[in-house]
Amino acid sequence: MHRLSYISTIAADLGDIFFFIAPITAFPLVVTVLYSEWYMFLPMAAVPAIFFLLGLVLKRLPRNERENRLSTALCSVALFWFACAIVCGIPFMLGLNMSFTDSLFEGMAGWTGTAFTMMQSLDTAPHTLLFWRSFMQWIGGIGIIAFVIALAGSTGLFRGKRYRTESREEPLMPSIISTGRAIWKIYGFLTFIAIGLILFTGLSLWDSVNLALTTISTGGFTLHSGGILSYHNIMLELLLIPLMIAGALPIRLYYLIAENRRWSLFGDEQVKLFFVVMAIGTAVLTYDLIYFGNADVVTALEQGLFMTVSALTTTGFQIADLQTWASVTLLFLMMLVFIGGAAGSSSGGIKLNRVVLGLRALVWWFRRLFVSGKVLIPFKSEGRIIPRATAELETAKTMLVIILSVVVIFVATIVILQFDQSTYPITSILFDITSAFSTCGITTGYVSADMPVVSKWVFIIVMWLGRLEVIPVVMLFMALFRGSD
Repeated sequence: MHRLSYISTIAADLGDIFFFIAPITAFPLVVTVLYSEWYMFLPMAAVPAIFFLLGLVLKRLPRNERENRLSTALCSVALFWFACAIVCGIPFMLGLNMSFTDSLFEGMAGWTGTAFTMMQSLDTAPHTLLFWRSFMQWIGGIGIIAFVIALAGSTGLFRGKRYRTESREEPLMPSIISTGRAIWKIYGFLTFIAIGLILFTGLSLWDSVNLALTTISTGGFTLHSGGILSYHNIMLELLLIPLMIAGALPIRLYYLIAENRRWSLFGDEQVKLFFVVMAIGTAVLTYDLIYFGNADVVTALEQGLFMTVSALTTTGFQIADLQTWASVTLLFLMMLVFIGGAAGSSSGGIKLNRVVLGLRALVWWFRRLFVSGKVLIPFKSEGRIIPRATAELETAKTMLVIILSVVVIFVATIVILQFDQSTYPITSILFDITSAFSTCGITTGYVSADMPVVSKWVFIIVMWLGRLEVIPVVMLFMALFRGSD
């Protein structure tokens, strides 16, 4: 396949997606009408209009008749996410006169579900833009869930297409249409429940809807510059903890529960590991805040639990000033952010399934070193014995993603240190870069509208790479500069 033909196939795929998403992005215009913010109508209407026109043009491009490869799909997803960030940043340019870089940053943070922002004051921003930020994170969250489930179904290791019960094997989500409908129903139901529970804490419907959208999507955008602390509502802080967890668990578990196939969440390895890591993280942070921060036990436990869940789910809500934390505590929190939530959820990070697989692979490899080469050591995953060739391929992919993730964070930190001679400690910059890569958004204070343009672009690229777990973006650049055979 020649390069031009390959790119035209990607463009045609994008046309289909843009055509589909155009009417969805028109929904925030309802807020414009409700709050009579007529000056925001054209800036907001530009988004669905551009998506519609792009879809119309790209769909007319010649599509290669050969079967689409996985690489084509990955390239399409990478381009789609970056294009969405550009287009969805337009209302910020037209409505708030933000620069192109800041608007792109806001769009990328929205679509990747990262709680960073370039807006100077959220409290005085138009309702339309505030809802648009929340809505971006919500639709971006369901988009990444669909992408990960589709990708998992293409491997020989994870049962993305089928689920085995005690007596029979049957489809988990048997077709693209039924999968899409199931995801939308579950995602919508979780959001509806979240709105009702947040309303119970005394917040207005406006605040409840926006917080529910960004909590279930593990996005972390808020309506106020002071974040969650601006509400001065301890009940809200406690309630957000289970809602953040709900957004970071595999969506297939909710499907199984709804179909009466499994009533226990703890039948999944990722879920077990999530709660183990959460318990360890809460204990360590609570201890550190008491020992290093001289906090009282209640305050330390509250901040330790909330920040552990926010970091592990990569939601990005904050109820603590990380600049006052000890470096060792900050590095431990950074490790939680890097791990992230479960695969098949809207959370970021390297994902718990990779941690499980990586640990199991290390044990498998070391066990093989201590026995004769003629002895076969089986590799087990989810109670199944995996063929050796499949196990080695999938563990190699897992290790590749983890290594590339570390390399991206390291290189991004070096670039920022080269071009920004700020007074911020290296630990703080490294933490914020890791937070961006894991699409978390918890910050030590380095990320702001005042940071250099170079730093903003580094964060934009890192958020893009992190949301798509590096490989699709690498495939895109290989296709653009080397073509495909």
